[in-house]
Amino acid sequence: MGLVSNSLLAHEKLVKRIIKELQGLPGALLPILHRLQDELGFIPPALLPVIAAGLNLSRAEVHGVASFYHYFRSSPPGRNSIQICRAESCQAMGSRALEAHAQRTLQCKFDQTSADGEFTLLPVYCLGNCACSPAVRVGDKVYGHVDAAKFDALVAALSTSEVEVK
Repeated sequence: MGLVSNSLLAHEKLVKRIIKELQGLPGALLPILHRLQDELGFIPPALLPVIAAGLNLSRAEVHGVASFYHYFRSSPPGRNSIQICRAESCQAMGSRALEAHAQRTLQCKFDQTSADGEFTLLPVYCLGNCACSPAVRVGDKVYGHVDAAKFDALVAALSTSEVEVK
């Protein structure tokens, strides 16, 4: 059996365990999707029919919920998720130019992962750091006053796992 098949079988076992644990909750679909995303980092599309069968829902219902919420991913995220704030304060301070620079640098658009699997670029609508706009978050760390040079330094540091951006 190939690596993909083994992975799919492991994922199916996981989702069946999650369904068994959570199916009695009112509106169990969302908690199940959240748990699966938390455990795998994404929700493999091949598991949607398994979830549908386990909850006695149509595949369309499960797909509709999984695709409606922006939080849910259908593919694995990169090693580093970079969130760029798109709120008004950040836009006023240059986040649109930063977005364009980030997309050129990483060669991916929002909600996509770079070809090397290193970075996932995500839009976010306020990091609560308006006084230091434009803001970027990587993991639990928020960076302020991020321009193209600071973004490049951050990406370089993340690539070497030595993050110290000034």
